[in-house]
Amino acid sequence: MEETTSTIIMAALSTLTPPQFSDLTHSILSATHHHRRRLAALLSSPTLFSLTLHHLHTLSLPQKTLIVARHLLSSLHLLVATSPPPSTATRQRDLDAALLLLLLCETHNHNPEALDAPFSEWRRNLSNLFTYSLLTLSLAPVGTCPGTVLIPFVETVTRCWRLVSALDCGGGKEVGEVAASAATVVALPSVEVRNGGRECVICKEEMGIGRDVCELPCQHLFHWMCILPWLGKRNTCPCCRFRLPSDDVFGEIQRLWEILVKMGAKE
Repeated sequence: MEETTSTIIMAALSTLTPPQFSDLTHSILSATHHHRRRLAALLSSPTLFSLTLHHLHTLSLPQKTLIVARHLLSSLHLLVATSPPPSTATRQRDLDAALLLLLLCETHNHNPEALDAPFSEWRRNLSNLFTYSLLTLSLAPVGTCPGTVLIPFVETVTRCWRLVSALDCGGGKEVGEVAASAATVVALPSVEVRNGGRECVICKEEMGIGRDVCELPCQHLFHWMCILPWLGKRNTCPCCRFRLPSDDVFGEIQRLWEILVKMGAKE
């Protein structure tokens, strides 16, 4: 699973033009620096570390999955160069919890002895491992952006994907129907029908010439009174199954993942 995930991401990235690739690496670098600063602040503050660890302990398994899924979703939005809907944004406390949870999982996999110590020593042990990791990155040759920025980012996305999938609450699996986001529906354009013979596939009635109808991003047209109830229940085009953005975290993960798969298939 891990190899497949990273392979799909790298295949999608290989289709980017040099300007697109440059913009992506700058965005990834900015996000990476922000996450490292948050993790460094968390590990350097006994109070913040204790509060975040306590927050993690109070979360149920589905809640832990959701905060990691939100973190994964923000990374997928970077990869496909889109902005996340406000409803899927990650709060600072949940971002801290996601970063700490990922660090704990990584430590458990590679340095389990650091977590065998009492809770009172966890912060110091994790801080030492985090500092060593940053030092290793800082010693990498200058100019090797794919190695120092892109590859660790892809590894983090893969780690999030693996964790969300392991917690069995969505990640990468088929999800039920979800409504299109309200912001997306409001922004849909109204166009005038210029050619006769067009049929709204929802009501099966012809769209009269000169009538204003709704145009989806895939360019299929529908009566407004037909498409609005449809998009209130599902975020797919009735004709071609094109997915519109939704406010559901796992639905958005699936939508963006399908975009990455299609990008890689063009290689």
